[in-house]
Amino acid sequence: MIVTDPLLAVDVIADARLCAIPTETVYGLGAHACNEKAIAAVFEAKGRPRNHPLIVHIPSLDSATAWVSSLPEWARELGQRFWPGPVTLVGARTSLALDTVTGQQDTVAIRVPNHPLTLTVLETLWARGIPGVVAPSANRFGHVSPTTAEHVQADLGEYLHHHRGVILDGGPSLIGVESTIVLATGQSPVVLRPGGVTRKMIAEATGLNVTEPQNPPRVSGHLDSHYAPDAHVILLNDSDEIPESPGGLIAFREVSTPAHLVRLAAPLTIEDYAADLYSALRQADIDGLGSVYVVLPHEEGLAEAIRDRLGRAAFN
Repeated sequence: MIVTDPLLAVDVIADARLCAIPTETVYGLGAHACNEKAIAAVFEAKGRPRNHPLIVHIPSLDSATAWVSSLPEWARELGQRFWPGPVTLVGARTSLALDTVTGQQDTVAIRVPNHPLTLTVLETLWARGIPGVVAPSANRFGHVSPTTAEHVQADLGEYLHHHRGVILDGGPSLIGVESTIVLATGQSPVVLRPGGVTRKMIAEATGLNVTEPQNPPRVSGHLDSHYAPDAHVILLNDSDEIPESPGGLIAFREVSTPAHLVRLAAPLTIEDYAADLYSALRQADIDGLGSVYVVLPHEEGLAEAIRDRLGRAAFN
């Protein structure tokens, strides 16, 4: 059932049932983060491996101390600058974080999403004594992430219907790719997954260089194959010739569409590219296309996140 009342979503989550929630990145499959039954339902609904850690969504930076035992000052600065927003911090866990949430690791991932309906849900749950909501993307594991309530319905609607879950409709996700994940256990930030908050933005906010990961913890979206439609994704550079085989095309609007291809997305800006990407990949499957040709963006910043997602979607 698709609903628009955040207080109904609160009641569903408090009752250990599942509720898909809107965020500025993608829709998440929300569940009570301290209830083992609810967390188990998340893994079951998605077909997600049980050792794959979850991100806990919280209402504010102040509430982070319930989940993370300590945050470096630079990480608090990131939270002050970008929360609510598309950055996830991975820090040393408190006893509140269950092994099923952390993947039995010593760290836990947290973020404050930037969507008014979901913030209302999180704040109301906090007031009721529920300190957070786990919310991996609300889709079948490894499939294209959902950016609308209708996408969630297509992937998980049957499961939610049979288990009295709901979908909170907050409109299309504005950013369209998942949050940046930053390891926040050391003296400088380490990006574990690129996203809407770029390396340059992190460096400017903290005054520190972003370093490369060394033996990083497992995090959401780290597998080689992920974010994939049923159609075969084929990546191209600007200078590559588009093959003559039929299929779909995703590229900036300046790239012309050959007659044998179906245009799936023609973004004008890199922000449009990110926002349109997952809907375009899903449309390829709706249209029954066997292949999707994607001309990669080569800018810095958000383009890094797009290339990361497409590289995993094309992995075989």
